Amino acid sequence: MLIITAPGQGAQTPGFLAPWLELPGVAERLGTASELAGCDLVRFGTTASAEEIKDTAVAQPLLVAAAIVAASALSGSAGDAQGEVPADAAAGHSVGELAAGVIGGVLTADDAMRLVAVRGRAMAAAAAAEPTGMTAVLGGDQEAVLAAIARHGLTPANVNGAGQIVAAGTLAELEAFAADPPAGARLRPLQVAGAFHTRHMAPAVAALRDAAADVTVTDPAMTLLSDADGAAVTTGKEWLERIVAQVAAPVRWDLCMQTMADLGVTALIELPPAGTLTGLARRTLPGVTQLAIKTPEQLDAARDLIAEHLAEPDAHAHDHLPEWRLIVAPASGTFRSPPGRADGATVALTADLGTVVARGAERAVAAPWNLRPAEIIEWLVEDGDPVSEGQPLVRVQQPREGA
Repeated sequence: MLIITAPGQGAQTPGFLAPWLELPGVAERLGTASELAGCDLVRFGTTASAEEIKDTAVAQPLLVAAAIVAASALSGSAGDAQGEVPADAAAGHSVGELAAGVIGGVLTADDAMRLVAVRGRAMAAAAAAEPTGMTAVLGGDQEAVLAAIARHGLTPANVNGAGQIVAAGTLAELEAFAADPPAGARLRPLQVAGAFHTRHMAPAVAALRDAAADVTVTDPAMTLLSDADGAAVTTGKEWLERIVAQVAAPVRWDLCMQTMADLGVTALIELPPAGTLTGLARRTLPGVTQLAIKTPEQLDAARDLIAEHLAEPDAHAHDHLPEWRLIVAPASGTFRSPPGRADGATVALTADLGTVVARGAERAVAAPWNLRPAEIIEWLVEDGDPVSEGQPLVRVQQPREGA
C-alpha cells in the first residue's frame, strides 16, 4: 500500500522549484497558480531569498503549488493532479493537506490555490496581531513534555512523532518555558512568524471559512488522512470542515503515521520540497520504504515504487478504514467530566462531553467538525486532570451510514 504525502510550512528552501521549471507545462501551471495566489510563485521558488519565502503569505501557496506540480508530473499529466496520481492514500502536514486534497480528488488545484492564498494571508495577519512564536521540543518523555507545555499555558501545536513536539504561544510564555524546560528535552526556537495551530489563529479560521463557502468538494477517490486526529476522512464535506478548523487546532502527524501503520502502508512518497516527512517516517515506521522527491530526476524512481507497492483495486475500500475520532481539549486548563460518563456510552456529540475550566471561564468540549451520534470507545483523561489545548480527551467510534 502506497501513500503520497505533502510537507508543510518550513520545508521550503531557496531555489527548490528551479529544476521543475524545465518540465513541459510547469511554467504555465505555475503562472496560473501565481494569478490565483496573488504572488509570483516562479520568482519565489527560484531566485527569492530564504527571508522572502519565510513569509507565511508566500510560503503557503508556494508549497501547495509545488506539491501539485510534482504530483501532476508523477502522473504524467499536465493537469491539476485531481484524482490522477496512482496512490492508495494521501496525507499532508498542515498546509500540505490542501495539496493532499487535490491528489485525493476532493477539490481542484485552482480551488486549492484560492484557499491557500486566503489561508496564508489570514494566518500572517493573525500572527502580526500579537507577538507569538513556536519552539520545537526534541526528546524527553512525551507525557512530561505535554505537562510542561500545559503548565506554561502553551499549546502543543505540532505533535510530529519521533520525539518531536512543537510548543506555541506568546513570547512571554515561551520565555518562561525555556527557563523551565522538561527533563531530558532540548528546546529549539523556530524562525516562524507566530503561533500557528493555536487559539491565536482564530481570526484566520473565520477568513478561511468564508472562502471555503464558495468551494465545491467531492468525496475522496482514495484514503485521505486528516491532521486533526489521523483518521481517514470519507466525505468531502467533512474534509473541508476539518481543513478550516485545523488552522487553529494542533497538527497530529503522529496519529497520521499511526493510521498509516494500521492500514498497512508499505511505501511513502513525499512531494517537494521533500525530506521532513520521510525523515519522521524513517524513525517511526520501520520497514516502510520512503522516497523524498526533490528533483524531477527522481520521478522514475517514484513511478517504480508505485508499481511495486500500489495495492490491488478495492484492496483498501472504505469498509476497512479506521473510523474512530479523537476529541481534543479546546483550551488549556482543568478537565471536568460530564455526568454519568462511561466507556461504551452512546452520545450525540452535540451533547455535553465535559468542559475545560481555564482562568475562571469554562469551554465546552466538542468536535470542530460535524459528527453523527457515536459510541465512546475510551476516555483518555479523568475528572480534574490538567490538560493542554489540543490534548486528546476521548476516543469515539462513529457508526456507519445506515447502521
